[in-house]
Amino acid sequence: MRQTTTFLRRRGRGFARRLGAVPAAACAVLLFGCTTQAHPPAPASPAAGAGDRAEEGGTAARQDTGRSTPSPGPAAACVDRILSRMSPAQKVGQLFMGGVHVAGGTDGSAQASLTVLRRHHVGSVILMGPTTAGMPAVRAVTDRADQLALDVGAHRIAPLVSTDQEGGQVQPLRGPGFTDIPSALAQGDFSGPRLQRNAAVWAGELRRAGIRLDLAPVADVVASDLGRANGPIGRYDRQFGSTAEAVRGHDAAFVKGFRQAGVLTTLKHFPGLGGVRGNTDTTVQVTDTTTDRASDGLTAFREGVTAGARFVMISLATYTRIDPAHQAAFSSVVIQDMLRKELGFDGVVISDDLGNAAAVKAIPPGRRALAFLRAGGDLVLSVNSGHIPTMTSAVLAALGDEPALRAHVEQSVRRVLAAKQAAGLLRCGR
Repeated sequence: MRQTTTFLRRRGRGFARRLGAVPAAACAVLLFGCTTQAHPPAPASPAAGAGDRAEEGGTAARQDTGRSTPSPGPAAACVDRILSRMSPAQKVGQLFMGGVHVAGGTDGSAQASLTVLRRHHVGSVILMGPTTAGMPAVRAVTDRADQLALDVGAHRIAPLVSTDQEGGQVQPLRGPGFTDIPSALAQGDFSGPRLQRNAAVWAGELRRAGIRLDLAPVADVVASDLGRANGPIGRYDRQFGSTAEAVRGHDAAFVKGFRQAGVLTTLKHFPGLGGVRGNTDTTVQVTDTTTDRASDGLTAFREGVTAGARFVMISLATYTRIDPAHQAAFSSVVIQDMLRKELGFDGVVISDDLGNAAAVKAIPPGRRALAFLRAGGDLVLSVNSGHIPTMTSAVLAALGDEPALRAHVEQSVRRVLAAKQAAGLLRCGR
């Protein structure tokens, strides 16, 4: 996802694409805030027209399938009660995640970003590294983000804090309190039980820092004949192995270890970035010509879903054998047909970076957000918080004219709130 840019920048190859950054080839640290303001600024741009919708996702207005609906019961009933009391602006805000720099925890840029997110009721924030300041500095930022919690009646929706703690070159949080995590390629040599034990330790560190979601593990399989020529994954040793068999069980072990420690996980980058050369963070028109709906590379995603991953991140590449007309993040075939129906995933579908990634630069920010939601996505990730006002305003403006979008937004907010409830961030009272 977005983190790749941080790594390149750290090597002196700076890409000005991150306000902080989540990965298109990697992510960063995420944190979020909500406010109780009822009305954000007026929409900055009108909703995309019918022609735009065809260009941005075509069949995106489909209704969600029944299997993507949270199971009925006390928890779902609580979520529905809260949802019924939220304003349209508060609901839309829950479907966004914006970037905030972690740097020391007290810099002005972090506060400026948090202020923007608060004004627009944003429900999630990604903290941008890298930092070697250690846990106290990170905790200072997560504590500040907690002030952005949303109160709805007697219910409090606390901020969701996340990071990109994969290991190796993709570890934005370092220093006292954080283990130096080996790369995913090195983790691929661990047995399942050993990886699960270690993952529980790493997750425990994140939880003590105030983080409840990791934008990991990478489920992409990079073939050995491509190796480091694979820009987003292989170049940084982010894959567990070079075959579906070698990767088998590792994503599940990572997910289970994190679940032991009470931290949610994200499988990425569906349906896989292991077969491309270009990095969507820095390259336009990244295309996969080999992956199809029966590819072995989907095995790790399927296992991770079964193991209990609550989030799946969608890539920004185009898959010619799946949906040649749309990038994956804007494809209802990828999100609704493959992920929801075929893999049975009922959690939160999060985008790769729709803020600074080169792969989406040609699309106006508001249309990026709408295209992802219309295709069936739930949580829009933008490492550039400066795009948040335009994105949220575009979605709010479109709700009045699109019943299918309104229904989808309701369903997506349910999924986000259910995930926060699972993380202990939403408590239900009478």
